[in-house]
Amino acid sequence: MNIITPWLRSYVPNIPVDDHQLAEDLTLRGIAVEGIHSLAPNSGHLFEMDITTNRVDAMNHYGIAREAATIYNLPLAPFNIKLPIGTLVDEPFSVTIAPEAKGLCGRFTVQVIRNVTIAPSAGEVKTYFEALNQKLISNAVDASNFVLLGMGHPTHAFDLDKIEGGILVRLAHKGEKLKLLDGTERTLEADDLVVADHKKALALAGVMGGWDSMITPETKNILIEAAWFDQASVRRSSRRHGLHTDASHRFERGADFNAAPIANALVAQLILQHGGAEGQLNGKLEGELIDLIDPEVAARTATRPPIDLSVKQVQRHLGTTLTPEGITSEIVAQYLTSLGCELLLHGLRDDLAVYSTRLPSWRLDLEREIDLIEEVARVYGYNRFANTLPAPGVVIAQPTQAKEAAVRTRLLALGFSEAVSSTFAGQSDADLFYQPANLGAPYLDSEMWASSERRPHSSSPQATVPMENPLSEEASLLRPSLIPGMVTMLAHNLNRDVKEVRLFEQGQIFTGTIPADSTFISEVHETAQLSLGLTTASPQPTAPLQIAADAPFFELKGVIESLLSLFTLPGGPHAAIFTPEVPAWLQPGRSATALLNNRPIAYFGELIHTQKETRKLRQPLYLAQIDLAALYNLPLKKVTAHDLSRYQAVERDFSFVFADTVQWQAVSAAIHALAIPELQSLKPIEVWRDAKKYPGVYSLLLRTVFQSNDRTLREDELTDFWTRIIAALTALGGTIRDGANETSK
Repeated sequence: MNIITPWLRSYVPNIPVDDHQLAEDLTLRGIAVEGIHSLAPNSGHLFEMDITTNRVDAMNHYGIAREAATIYNLPLAPFNIKLPIGTLVDEPFSVTIAPEAKGLCGRFTVQVIRNVTIAPSAGEVKTYFEALNQKLISNAVDASNFVLLGMGHPTHAFDLDKIEGGILVRLAHKGEKLKLLDGTERTLEADDLVVADHKKALALAGVMGGWDSMITPETKNILIEAAWFDQASVRRSSRRHGLHTDASHRFERGADFNAAPIANALVAQLILQHGGAEGQLNGKLEGELIDLIDPEVAARTATRPPIDLSVKQVQRHLGTTLTPEGITSEIVAQYLTSLGCELLLHGLRDDLAVYSTRLPSWRLDLEREIDLIEEVARVYGYNRFANTLPAPGVVIAQPTQAKEAAVRTRLLALGFSEAVSSTFAGQSDADLFYQPANLGAPYLDSEMWASSERRPHSSSPQATVPMENPLSEEASLLRPSLIPGMVTMLAHNLNRDVKEVRLFEQGQIFTGTIPADSTFISEVHETAQLSLGLTTASPQPTAPLQIAADAPFFELKGVIESLLSLFTLPGGPHAAIFTPEVPAWLQPGRSATALLNNRPIAYFGELIHTQKETRKLRQPLYLAQIDLAALYNLPLKKVTAHDLSRYQAVERDFSFVFADTVQWQAVSAAIHALAIPELQSLKPIEVWRDAKKYPGVYSLLLRTVFQSNDRTLREDELTDFWTRIIAALTALGGTIRDGANETSK
């Protein structure tokens, strides 16, 4: 947004620095000035500002002036509102907030002005607008825009004679039509909040006014509206109808509940002052300001409970300053009072003040003591703190630090690069990638995943966590899975012609608990997870039994097995088994689930083809989601080293025919269950299948290696080993393949 210094300095006349130093001082306090442009000679400068989304109070000249007054310890000029007494009326203008709009419209103010002359704006409105390159329309419309740029609260002026019956703030009727000021006609939904009269909708609340009640050169009587609308309601309507206006930008981020009557009065004052005959007012006020207030909304915005602030805590958190006196109780009180807080001495702690701090209505971003401490640090200036190292013992390693380091080191060694994605996700991604029971919960089969009735929804005991004030629909939730972020990062690389990508991310996912007697989340849970992402344009087999197209899947499987090998698994190193049932975001037949104690520890495989087409991906993506929380509950395996054997190793091949239902895990587990200490290696060499000639079976050639650390193995020992292995495989239903050529070396 743009700010001009003449307007800014009108609120703080005695700023002791020039505009360039002012811009630097504001930037150091988090109110960033990204560009400075000279206006007409000796007319000041225009600041290009970058205001963060949580500081809606600073998205106007008065808000920036408040920051300047705080920095330089100067008084901030109050709004000079001088309105004449309105003419008496027998019955006030009718204004009603419908019951279904309760909570969505927390405050609604109305002022009627009659006998107005619509004319071009003059005076400071014209001067400031020309400096800002702001379009001038008419005195009534410009007054509303002037107040928005000046003190930050949206208002709207209606042609009173086009309002039938009175004002009714209500929800729209589904399918109701409304022509807006931009000339477009919108079809409204049932949850769109509108300002209406007794017959029709007049405006999309908090977003844009309507065409049929707009101010025209023929307008004689005006109704000025200034209100407080719910953030989520405005955002929903704004996104649905593709409208982003100056008003919606502010309402979506949390407007000042107490600003509505002030803004209304300022607009009325400007209209009365501009357009009338010389020395006369432009119209007459009718009646007093009508001000409807919802006490529940007021309680959670303008009259929030005070926060206790200890100066001792301020000093502890902020540390040593470059000045000897440091941050004193007086400095804390000065800064916070100037920012709009009301401080009451609540007591002493170590001879330092403890204040009960009442928060200003325009700072909804202040919620805790640490927020106030941050404000003190910001205004004091981060550049005025000494560079110091933490005291011994202050930094404490987390219990999982060694395990995180082990996982990170192993993945880096396997050729993966660490990445960090957004902590937020959209609803569509959450619907696809969020497991209702989460990893580590009882296993869900593919039929359960395929049923839409089993998918997560808002009434689930473990629900997704919506943001109170999201930046966009694509970032409306705290992420319930790392997979959407991983998909985005892989797609980002592919779209820039990076075709070989291997990424991993260790991070937290978020879910919420909804009590049985409530529809709101009572507690938010964080769970550690790991996501892996792999894509390649030219997959290369890494084992003799692989085909090129399957290589990425088996690479992911190998990575998961390698990570599991870092931990002492319950049931031994081969406790993990793999099953083909997978969640809905993985392609059936090209994905699997790793189970540990019959509970999912990881899902992995190829992203489902429909998502590849929807996201216009140039090549397949292979993804894995691993439950780090469950993995970190296991102890790290202690690394041990053994001397290499000096005695000869003996290889023996076994060729068996098995039913298709017998998986490799069963074969491996059966052989390892024999507990032959001399068995050093077991691996499949060849799988052969002829579905037409030998349906339902396959042939497996596996190789074993035996070796002792203290002797040369005798023939009778080897014969015993081989006999036991043949018996174990036969017990699985296997038969020795006819004509098998078994050799030993």
